[in-house]
Amino acid sequence: MDQWLAEDRSRPRKQRHTAKRIFERLRDECGFDGSYTIVKDYVRDRKRTGKEMFVPLSHPPGHAQADFGEALVVIGGVEQKAHFFALDLPHSDACYIRAYPAANTETWLDGHVHAFAFFGAVPQSVLYDNDRCLVARILPDGSRQRTQRFSAMLSHYVIRDRYGRPGKGNDKGAVEGLVGYGRRNFMVPIPSFPDWHAFNAHLEEQCRKRQGDVLRGHKVSIGERLKADLAAMRDLPGTPFEACELQSGQVTSTSVVRYRGNDYSVPVACGHRAVWIKGFVTRVVIGCGAEVIAEHSRSYDTGDMVFDPLHYLALIERKIMSFDQAAPLQGWELPEAFKTLRRLLEARQGKPASASMCRSCAFWSASRLTCCILPSKMPCEWERSASMQSST
Repeated sequence: MDQWLAEDRSRPRKQRHTAKRIFERLRDECGFDGSYTIVKDYVRDRKRTGKEMFVPLSHPPGHAQADFGEALVVIGGVEQKAHFFALDLPHSDACYIRAYPAANTETWLDGHVHAFAFFGAVPQSVLYDNDRCLVARILPDGSRQRTQRFSAMLSHYVIRDRYGRPGKGNDKGAVEGLVGYGRRNFMVPIPSFPDWHAFNAHLEEQCRKRQGDVLRGHKVSIGERLKADLAAMRDLPGTPFEACELQSGQVTSTSVVRYRGNDYSVPVACGHRAVWIKGFVTRVVIGCGAEVIAEHSRSYDTGDMVFDPLHYLALIERKIMSFDQAAPLQGWELPEAFKTLRRLLEARQGKPASASMCRSCAFWSASRLTCCILPSKMPCEWERSASMQSST
């Protein structure tokens, strides 16, 4: 029995011996003729004495622990899984929690930036698990090879990183407890907010409110004990860290760049060039050399095509037959002024006015175009102005 129970420690939790299964094996394999009660009592005693014991820890001020948790939320009417960053100061039990649609490099970085801004200071060290967004590899000597952006963030804030043992969540028990506390107290019942910004504003308010609590074993509030943490922490640097993932990419023949499973458009003049990509939590910035050439709202779906119609107007003007079927223009909400302009131009020219429409979209904002479509402004004048702008 001792051998079977010892082997169970390396087996999946749901595939270990029960007292009943041990009794059956003893009876069938070893000829055991005793009662089931004897086996059950022995197994219960062995499991009780085999449980791990822990040493109470004392945490000096100025240090932190960080982790991610998960919970169901409703954002914009859609139920989805939220991944929330949690940073705990174990000396005072002060906390910071921020939710995201995914747990990735940029959300880890963004969580740190907002947590440090929340406290107005930077901890001396942070204890982490071995998440792949932070640790590229555990070396044979036990040291960690950090990911590039995580290493840059630690250097920016001058933080000493520490790590728990793989699979040993109790090594950072304070933040593990915070993850459970935040889920039970800040996210029950399932929270519903119009957007992530409103949800995170609520979470920050809950973290501030918790600073008035007096926890068991202490005589003063979390906020009072936080003063010692802040006194031991470092000042914030002059500028926050740029919380983004950096990648290189290549513009395709359809003038898009792929990032995290989605395609984002760039101006057609940049076709087939090598570009750099900065993936932030809410936006994607694309550049070539020292110039930013495109910026889009971030999509967390897979297989999305995120277009800016203005990126394609110069090409559509040359390939005019694609005007009505061009994917970047589909769903582009233009004001009624553009429809009026197109109708007037086609009536004047007696042919499709696609080229003139491209020039108009490129050189006039919707508000200016609305003001300009007056009876005194003839379609031929519009076309002549657009042609002059195009030639220059």
